[in-house]
Amino acid sequence: MQTNKSTVNKDEQGINLVDLLLYLASKWKWFLLSVLICGGIAWYRYASAPLIFFRSATVIIKDPSNKTSTAGLDRYDNFINKVNVANEILQFRSKKLMREVVSRVHADVSYSKKDGLRTDELYTQSPVTVSFPDATPEQQLAFTVTPKDEQTVVLSDFAGQEREEEYTAGLNDTLSLKNGRIVVTPTNFYGKNWYKVPIRVQKRSLEAMVAYYQGSMGIRQEEEEASILTLSLKDLSAARAEDMLNMLITVYNEEAIKDKNQIAVNTANFINERLIIIGEELGDVESDLESFKRDNQVVDISSSASMYMSETQKYGADAMELETQLRLAEYIKDYLTDPRKETDLIPANTGISDMNIESQITLYNTIKLKRDRLIDDSSDSNPVVEELNNSLRAMKQSIIRAVDNMVVSINVKRNDAQHRERRAQSRVASIPAKERQMLSIERQQKIKESLYLFLLNRREENALSQAMADNNARVIDGAEGSDAPISPSRNRILLLGVLVGIALPGIAFLTVLFMDTRVRGRKDIEKAVSVPFLGEIPLDKEAAKRNKGKKETLAVHEQGDDIVSEAFRILRTNMTFMAKKGKAMQVITFTSFNPGAGKTFISHNLALSLVYARKRVILVDLDIRKGTLSRHFGKHVNGVTNYLSDPTVRADDIIRHMEHFDIIPSGTVAPNPAELLMDDRLDELMDELRTRYDYIIADNVPVGLVADAAIANRIADLTIFVVRAGRLDRRQLPDIEQLYENKQLKNMALVLNGVAPHRRGYGYGYGYGYGNGYGYGKKKK
Repeated sequence: MQTNKSTVNKDEQGINLVDLLLYLASKWKWFLLSVLICGGIAWYRYASAPLIFFRSATVIIKDPSNKTSTAGLDRYDNFINKVNVANEILQFRSKKLMREVVSRVHADVSYSKKDGLRTDELYTQSPVTVSFPDATPEQQLAFTVTPKDEQTVVLSDFAGQEREEEYTAGLNDTLSLKNGRIVVTPTNFYGKNWYKVPIRVQKRSLEAMVAYYQGSMGIRQEEEEASILTLSLKDLSAARAEDMLNMLITVYNEEAIKDKNQIAVNTANFINERLIIIGEELGDVESDLESFKRDNQVVDISSSASMYMSETQKYGADAMELETQLRLAEYIKDYLTDPRKETDLIPANTGISDMNIESQITLYNTIKLKRDRLIDDSSDSNPVVEELNNSLRAMKQSIIRAVDNMVVSINVKRNDAQHRERRAQSRVASIPAKERQMLSIERQQKIKESLYLFLLNRREENALSQAMADNNARVIDGAEGSDAPISPSRNRILLLGVLVGIALPGIAFLTVLFMDTRVRGRKDIEKAVSVPFLGEIPLDKEAAKRNKGKKETLAVHEQGDDIVSEAFRILRTNMTFMAKKGKAMQVITFTSFNPGAGKTFISHNLALSLVYARKRVILVDLDIRKGTLSRHFGKHVNGVTNYLSDPTVRADDIIRHMEHFDIIPSGTVAPNPAELLMDDRLDELMDELRTRYDYIIADNVPVGLVADAAIANRIADLTIFVVRAGRLDRRQLPDIEQLYENKQLKNMALVLNGVAPHRRGYGYGYGYGYGNGYGYGKKKK
């Protein structure tokens, strides 16, 4: 027995490495199974994985620092051929370059055959080549070509078709399908060895293959300041990898020369085009200057301005004079048409330029004066006066018509004078604009002439630079490499499979171990509580399987050297250390937190162990609600409840004599179990049993669920609290500690029941050593 008062006050120690190793070693069957499965998967992956080859090539990027200079032309060479290594690396990786390489090598069409579990790439060793005249770069096709004889092949297994179809086609013939036309051409390898050998043909998307090779290609600059690059490529075919690298360098140099020449050619074309345009523009500017002077009749801008000013003044004076005449004519007309001045004389000599009107006005006034004199000498009815009145009226109408005609004539003349004045003014106003236009034309003439001369010089310089364009890259080492594949690596894959096979169950078991909050072993209890620990009862799985569905609870044998028997012997021994001085320890009660902890099993087998130690033992079933212990020994009518409820019942009336020990069953189920257990007859019964037996083992109810356990605990000399491994949560252990510290149960001690064999002992994997073939007693046969 061991108390844990000092243990719980110390720093808790975690599970050590040896414990973990022993715990994992107990699961060796799972590890072996996992290793076999993962190893098998790894072997299958190795056997089915395609072979990958590695090729590399070394090039030097040319620049003025590693080229022989040409006397007198270095400055042009440095400008045209100078390169940046980082930029060239990015160009090697460009999609445009790789797209051209894939198209030239036809790397988007692959030929493969099955070799066991592995698929081998044929590339140029394929007996046939397939072309797709109608296929677009992004179209994807996959089918199987099987050579049938010298002239025909069979096409089958088309990808994406629900119905399997086969086509027989002649070599070099065009086969029209719904996906387009297909032409199968034999190669030099075509022969009898390939008859009935399926060849898988796959046309992949051009962009997909470009992305694949971009990801498979590596470029390394040998030194930071060096311009030497190592190009590497991984591929399913070593020959194709070499062709891809060599073609990449070739296309790169072609593009470099093309770019440089294109720049120079474009520059030359641009200069020539601009010379033609500038020449035409220069001629046009000079023609514009000539046309401007001719159209505007301008030789000297200053003399033209003076002439236009004189015309403006002249036409302005004419317009003013005509405006005055118009005003006078309108005044005379208004006077003539005014009814109030019907009998008045018409003003004369008003300044009207029309002398005819003036003479008519004078004649009118003369006749009117004559009429007025006749009226004074006679009356208005005088025939002469009447005739004069008629003449005056006719003359007045004639004057009005003459004035109207004069107004119209003056308006025409005035508008013409104003128009001429405005035209003269506009010419004067246009002098600055014409002067500006003429200066602009002359300025354009000078600009065009300077630009024309500049382009002539640039044309000669561009012709010189075009002649000096050179490749960017020079091959140091062509594409080469080992014929052995770099992948898959058998040892690495198998080792990885074994490691995964070990890691998976290890991680799973450790995860379960560290996430499990249930009590699994003695160590879990000792770290959390200070309650005296009497022992642990191991779980005998074989016995549990044998007794499955039975009520058999006996696991202790008199001469047994099994671990369960030894565990009860240790429990029996440790109980003696719990006896208090001066007081015999006879009454032992069992309780727990939850049903199913194994109280009945332990009490039954402890009683049997004590009997084998030559002790008088009686079992008392104090679980008067369920009578779990009583059910293991058959049906009994009288028991504890009958004794407690009926004073006439004696102890001998309820004691049942069994093969090894006596028992007192729970009796008839009572409606008031708590009140019965509080009766003094329970104490009287225990006092009488103390005189007859060495040990009274009472199987009590779980504590906390009902009050029975706390009520009946007064009779106990030792209270054994049973904890079931794998069922009690470690978070409930502080509640057990509280029961112990508050002394709610008399002389409390712990027993751990149902411990897995590999967990027995202080730590994981540390056992008692009382197993078969090792310990006290003889080895079982």
